[in-house]
Amino acid sequence: MAKRKNTTGIPDCEIESLARALLPAIRKFFESEEHQREFEEWQNQHRDQQHKKGM
Repeated sequence: MAKRKNTTGIPDCEIESLARALLPAIRKFFESEEHQREFEEWQNQHRDQQHKKGM
């Protein structure tokens, strides 16, 4: 995956530090079957909303 250019004004080292701190919790969250199901439901709702906008 190509690295995106940072246009936020936040230093790269701060973004990377935050990502390193959050990644373990995000991984743990999505390992749960319940949360995977919730995420799949959200994706379906989001897809439906995008489809309706395109009509």
